[in-house]
Parts: sequence; structure tokens; C-alpha cells
Amino acid sequence: MRREFSIMNEDNLGTYSCIFGPKAKVDFILAVPYLGEVRDKPIVSYVGDSVVMVCKMDEKKAKPLSWNWYSQNGTNKINTEVDSAHRYKITKDEKKTKLLVLNLTESDSGVYYCEAVYGIGTSMGHMHLRVITYYEPLKPFVGILVEVLVLVALILLYEKTGSKKDNQSGAERNTDQSTNLSHGENMVADGHSSTRQRKV
Repeated sequence: MRREFSIMNEDNLGTYSCIFGPKAKVDFILAVPYLGEVRDKPIVSYVGDSVVMVCKMDEKKAKPLSWNWYSQNGTNKINTEVDSAHRYKITKDEKKTKLLVLNLTESDSGVYYCEAVYGIGTSMGHMHLRVITYYEPLKPFVGILVEVLVLVALILLYEKTGSKKDNQSGAERNTDQSTNLSHGENMVADGHSSTRQRKV
């Protein structure tokens, strides 16, 4: 059995089934080839640096007619070739495309889409770019340093207040001892000393 379909656009894509009696069934999925190597983790780069994003089609899949790049601006996708200025450079190969973004700024952070265009539809991949300053990785260390400085300041303050209390109680003891000494000295001067001396 043979059946021909005319696939004109994306509306004709989908799952087709061929049923042979009550138990035999074969499914055919007609779709635009998916992009290979989809990146799950964001690409992280620094302000002022450059970054290269790559999209490619697997070698076994059909080559696309063309490639497009888009950047996400809120809810709208902006074609980077139209909005390229001098900071975007796009290279296109048969099964691979690269987007080079020069002199990154924090506003370049966001989602970038690459689109492989076929005669019957498109296949799209995306990647997330995160642009940070050189101070960003230092923030946790600065936080720890501030916590340590506060802790040291509290310990020094505690020690200082503790030493003042010790000095005050020590001064009171010294005053009591000097009072006792001066009283004993007076008793010796009066001849009322309780110490006996022998003549030899």
C-alpha cells in the first residue's frame, strides 16, 4: 500500500497513521528537523567582553535554506540582522550558524533564538546569555568580609567594656588595700603593733 501527501507548509506537518485491520498500526511523524546540541545552562560573560553563540543542525539531517537570529526584548523577538549595528556579526554555514556579540553590556543579557528555515517550516533553538560585571563574583566574598569585620568589632567592643569593668573593680580593691595599709602604718607609729620583736 502506498499513499502520497503534498506537504506545502507547517499546517501539513504532524503525525500520520496507517492502520491495517484492528491490531496493526504504523505512525509517521512529519516535522521540521530539530536543532542539535540545545544548551540548557546559560552562557555567562563579562561586560566589555565578546561572546560567540552557536547553532547547528546534525549532520544526518537536511540542511536549512537559511538561518536567522533573534534576541528577546520583553515580549518581542528582534531580528539581530536588522538591529545589528556594529556589535553583532553573524556567520552562516550550510548546517551551522554563529552569532558574535562584541563589547557586551548588561543590557545584552537575555534569551537569544536561532532559527533554521526550511521550505515547509522553521526549527528554533534558544540560549540564555547572562552578562555580569567583574565585581559580581566578588559579592559573596565582600559579604563574608563585612560579616567578619562586624564580628571582630563586636568582640573588641565586648573586650573593651569587660576590661573597663575589671579596671574599676581592681581600682576599688587597691583603694581598700591602701586604706588597710595606711591604718596598719598608723598603728605601728602609735606603737600598737601586734608584732613582737626580741632583743638578741
